[in-house]
Amino acid sequence: MTRKLFGTDGIRGTANTDPMTAELALAVGQAAGRLFQTGGQRRHRVVIGKDTRLSGYMIEAALQAGFVAVGMDVMLVGPMPTPAVAMLTRSLRADLGVMISASHNPFEDNGIKLFGPDGYKLSDEVEIEIERRIGRGEAPRAEPKALGRAQRLEDAAGRYIEFAKATFPRGMTLDGLKIVVDCAHGAAYKVAPTVLWELGAEVVPIGVSPDGFNINRECGSTHVKALRQAVLQHDAHIGIALDGDADRLILIDEAGQVVDGDQLMAVVAEHFHRTAQLRGGGIVATVMSNLGLERHLGRLGLGLARTAVGDRYVVEHMREKGFNVGGEQSGHIILSDFATTGDGLIAALQVLAMVVEAGRPASEVCRRFQPLPQVLRNVRFTAGGHHPLEDGGVKAAIAAVEDRLRLSGRLLIRKSGTEPVIRVMAEGEDQSLVEASVAEVVEALERVA
Repeated sequence: MTRKLFGTDGIRGTANTDPMTAELALAVGQAAGRLFQTGGQRRHRVVIGKDTRLSGYMIEAALQAGFVAVGMDVMLVGPMPTPAVAMLTRSLRADLGVMISASHNPFEDNGIKLFGPDGYKLSDEVEIEIERRIGRGEAPRAEPKALGRAQRLEDAAGRYIEFAKATFPRGMTLDGLKIVVDCAHGAAYKVAPTVLWELGAEVVPIGVSPDGFNINRECGSTHVKALRQAVLQHDAHIGIALDGDADRLILIDEAGQVVDGDQLMAVVAEHFHRTAQLRGGGIVATVMSNLGLERHLGRLGLGLARTAVGDRYVVEHMREKGFNVGGEQSGHIILSDFATTGDGLIAALQVLAMVVEAGRPASEVCRRFQPLPQVLRNVRFTAGGHHPLEDGGVKAAIAAVEDRLRLSGRLLIRKSGTEPVIRVMAEGEDQSLVEASVAEVVEALERVA
């Protein structure tokens, strides 16, 4: 059986539209709740967090009903970063953690991400089993006396704030640094500015006024224009951009230049290597990471292991092969010494510590290599119809471009795991050749999309 509901990062779709409906959330709660009841007389517990989307109220209530109906107690933590839910799941010794979020997507979308009792995202096999149970309606209801209870964990934010601060080097502060933090009107709108301020920084918060509709709207890690303007306007030392659920990080240096996930991984890898903290002989990244990163690490005697796109696949490879640094160009940075999943705030704290230690501007500390020219374009297609990648003309265009780039670069075509989009990426030594290659494939796709 293949996964139909779950993509690369949980279940995701337009809110109140199949599959992201209250009915599905109820079924997920029942199926996952029953699956993760491990027996015995103890009460079973699930932690549920969410970001700031309006539809979070609907999905939270439906999930809560599903879990309670099969006898699980529910701990509601409200708006909270995805990595905080993973941390709280472990800390509270819960059987399961759930984050209601569509990450960097607009407010119309929402999603359900599940974490096991160890704080890691579920494997493909477990997700398939949940889907199987949903399809067959295999979630026996609890008897009246065995129904679960629900309560709100009032100090959830405080627990995560202290957890995040504990990852920052003891004895070091952010005194003297002016930091702009863009929380994307999302899940970290309270905790991120608080952590930075408590560590001593002068904080300029933006994207901290969620209204249910403005999450990720022209802000956050996928829209850094506002952050760049704020960094330059306030003469700040650095800018931090998180996404809607705060598992991604993009930085803006004091000169207004973007520092993406590839550069951040290089910064951390170099520091960890120099201080004998790096494990695995290198880092783990995805097929989307720039070839310049791979060459830079190679010059340091370090390797770059590549996985499919999706931080869950990066984490799986890290765990299997013993790496402690990994991530994605888009800003998911996984530092397994501190967290079980991508954590934008904790990654930012580690890089800030390196800036403080170096005593040099962020533009010098955070720019470790020259990326090769890389172009990425997205082509949206009509879901449910003929798949554009199956078209003969598209296949011919892809083959021609691959042949042209064979000796000087690479072409990567992939369907998004979270939305009906085909991503076309090419990179190589020649900028004009890369641009022309992407344009040729995109033109072929758009003719049939």
